[in-house]
Amino acid sequence: MIAAAALDFSDVAERLRRITVEITTDGTGIGCGVLWPRGCVVTNAHVIRRERAAVRLFDGARLAARVLARDDGADLALLGILDADGPVARLAQTPARVGSLVVAVGHPLGGAVTAGIVHAVGPVVPRGRTWIQADLQLAPGNSGGPLADVAGDVVGLNAMIAGGLALAVPVARVAAFVRAAGVATT
Repeated sequence: MIAAAALDFSDVAERLRRITVEITTDGTGIGCGVLWPRGCVVTNAHVIRRERAAVRLFDGARLAARVLARDDGADLALLGILDADGPVARLAQTPARVGSLVVAVGHPLGGAVTAGIVHAVGPVVPRGRTWIQADLQLAPGNSGGPLADVAGDVVGLNAMIAGGLALAVPVARVAAFVRAAGVATT
């Protein structure tokens, strides 16, 4: 039997909430992003409707952001922000595995946290892209937020719900996208 303390994600949730930002574009469209090293935010391309956006940090500070790179096919976008001090995402060194516990955060809902288990990792038809599929609850506005392991290391970027499962872009794909944009991932 697992001890109750082993299931307490409060410290992990707090750390993840600090690296999760709220994103709005022209006062419309709300989603999440993850603070990335080098003054960047990663999010889903479908969250960003314009070339500029507003980012609200955990402490309530609002920053202007501009799109540095976008890949609609992978549903990824990279934003540049200035004057953002504080924590950034710790990236998982090993990919998510079926049966692993994961935690997701959605800033637009007050930093809402949910947990579940990785259901599958692989292509989802019809798009054929590799996704982390988890049995956790995402709400509208959670797109672009972090999916993390129980240590708080980011394993993916939440994107959508399909067939009752949360789908997240694996962190290796996100890191490759960021590197291709010319930004270091660590």
